Parts: sequence; C-alpha cells; structure tokens
Amino acid sequence: MARALYIHWPFCLKKCPYCDFNSHVRDGVDHDLWRGALLADLRREAEMAGGEALESIFFGGGTPSLMPPALVSALLEEAQRLWGFAPDIEITLEANPSSVEAANFAALASAGVNRVSLGVQALDDAALRFLGRLHGVDEALAALGVAQEHFSRVSFDLIYARPDQSADAWEAELTRALALGTDHLSLYQLTIEEGTRFATLVREGAFAPLEDDPAADLFALTRAITARAGLPAYEVSNHARPGQESRHNLTYWRYRDYAGIGPGAHGRRGGFATTRHKKPENWLASVAAKGHGTQEERALSPMEQGAEAVLMGLRLAEGMDVGALAARLGLAQGDLIEADRLALFIRQGLMWQDGPRIGATEAGMLVLNSLIAQVTPDGLAG
Repeated sequence: MARALYIHWPFCLKKCPYCDFNSHVRDGVDHDLWRGALLADLRREAEMAGGEALESIFFGGGTPSLMPPALVSALLEEAQRLWGFAPDIEITLEANPSSVEAANFAALASAGVNRVSLGVQALDDAALRFLGRLHGVDEALAALGVAQEHFSRVSFDLIYARPDQSADAWEAELTRALALGTDHLSLYQLTIEEGTRFATLVREGAFAPLEDDPAADLFALTRAITARAGLPAYEVSNHARPGQESRHNLTYWRYRDYAGIGPGAHGRRGGFATTRHKKPENWLASVAAKGHGTQEERALSPMEQGAEAVLMGLRLAEGMDVGALAARLGLAQGDLIEADRLALFIRQGLMWQDGPRIGATEAGMLVLNSLIAQVTPDGLAG
C-alpha cells in the first residue's frame, strides 16, 4: 500500500521555455470546481491504495503555490482522514519565489506544509530572463527568506550548464547558493526537451546548448563543491545535509509504492502503474463522469518492475540492494544485473559492490545512463 501521495496542480502563470512538465496556462481557474474534483480523485485513490499511514505528501506542478491555502488545507485534512499521517510526515509544496506567492507561505505552513521547494533556477538576472522566469534575483532571495521563516525545511532549485556558462561563473553562483543556509539543493543540468520552446529555438539556431564535455566538467565540479560544503549528492541531481534528503523523492528512487492524483499524475501500487488524464479539462471530465481522473491502470510484469527499479535505484549514492529487489519481485539476481558486466565496471572504477548492494562511483555517475543500459540484461524490460 502507498505510503506517499503526490498531488498535481497543473497551472502556471507562464510556461517556461525549458519545461516539459504537465503545466498549463489558463485565464482563470474555478477553485471550487477543482477542490471538489481533487477531493474525489483523492478518495478514489485511497480506496485503491489506502491501509497504511502516509509518510510523505508532495504538491507538484505546475505551480502549486498558486493554490489557495484553503484548498491545500482541505486536501491535507481529507488525506489525513483517509490514510492517517505518520508522526513525522513530510509535506512538501513546490513554489515560485515571487512576492505574491511568498505572501501565502504563512497560511500554507498553518495548513500543514512543513517543507517547501523553491524554483529559484538562477542567481543571475540575465540567466533568469533567458530561462523565461518571471522573478528576479532580489525577489527570489526575499521569498527564500520568507520561506525560511515559516517552514522547518527549505530547498531550492538551480539550473546550470547554461549556454556558454563557464566553470568559474558556475562555481561563484553555486558558492553563493550554498551560503544561503538551506539544507537541500536540487541542481539540474539544462537539457533541451522535445516539444519545448527551447527545442524550437535550438533548431532555429537561436542558441546552442553547452557541449557535453564542458557540461560533464560542471557536473563533476558541482559534486565536489557541494560535498565540501556538507551537502553531498545523494542522487544524481539532489544534494542534502545528512538527514535532510527528500523523503518523498526517495520513495520513487527506492521503488516503493506511491499514489498520484490530479492531471497527469502517475502512481505505482501493488504492481500496477496508474496514470491520470493529462489535460486539465479531460481530467475534470473524467472525474465528473467516473468520480476519478484515472486514464489507465496497467499491471506491470516483474521484469518491467525490475527495469524501473534498477533505473531509479542506481541514481542513488546509496545504490540498491539487488538481492532484496529480486526476492521482492520473485526474480533471480541475474534477471536484474549482468554479473560479468558488473564485474567489468567495478574493475574500471565505474561501479561498486558491497554484498548484495551495488551502485555507481563518482566516475560512473558521469556516464550513468550508459552504465545502466549495459549492466542490465537485454530482456529486462520485456
């Protein structure tokens, strides 16, 4: 049964040019309609995945900080009634660092949110304009200060490996970020995703992405700087002081069950993959017709689950316990990992093994996608 709950709020004030998430811009949002629909979707999911107290809730988007705090409160109250909350439940909400949204932080904290993740994205005004953000650096820093007053745990995101970004410039920006006093940072390399405005601009020659080698150098630099500062990478792009890791995201990476509601939300429960309708209007129509927004519930074979678990687990610095995973799925360890390839990568210094637990080394993290493709059997994903 699910011990983590994801709630998707799909609306943004503006679509960022790099974003391929399920986010939408609308002239107006009927909050009463959305309250009723989200509560209905929540009740349906509790029927299917209830039974154990929730350990984490994550409001993602879109821009969930645009939600009225009363709506956040209503969803949390209903989730607690349906599931129950663990005593130390982590409740995270993603927020844009604007003065308008920061004005809601006190009310969101009163509603039960105890961790916030701010989409700062850059500490340089020119970079923020390039990334299509509506805030500037001063506004972001002010919002961060407000967040630190109201929430016990605060994280923020930065995007690096931007076009022509030098190692010196990124080191200075990251050093400044580390001095701001949060215990968690999400540091993402800029990737050009198909279907985004940036993908179009790159095709048109408006700008060129940073090349692979300089980007890899910045990745290695990022890990070195954050480790020295006491916020080592515990996942490819996430850095935290020990004990401050995102418990919700660890649910995904450790391949544990989670429930997902709202437009486009995914879930994993009892060997089934669940997907909600992506377009807000289609999701609303589904809730009105069926009482929930589910588009598909599909049984995953043990091999499919194994493929997903390996893909997620090897992202973690702690690696993954192949023996425990194999036992859980009723598979042999050889169904999940090619022993000869693993031994080769260990000799090359790209992977490590400690009993049944395996993982990627610092050098291996630089080529992680290639490692995963080569260390898993050809038939793992079916």
